[in-house]
Amino acid sequence: MSRIVNIILILIGGLIAIYAQAEENQNVYILIGGIFLLMTGLYRLSRGISSKPTNDDSFIKEDKE
Repeated sequence: MSRIVNIILILIGGLIAIYAQAEENQNVYILIGGIFLLMTGLYRLSRGISSKPTNDDSFIKEDKE
């Protein structure tokens, strides 16, 4: 459920940021709000991804001869 919320935040933030950039009269506050939603979603999503494997099994197996 949390992952879906993060993806929705990223999509909505990206769409708002693109919309604010596409207008002739750019509204800075809408652009900042879109970027804020985008970065919040990215932060929350990346927080759940671990940087190191949690177990000893790795993708590269060493040859033990």
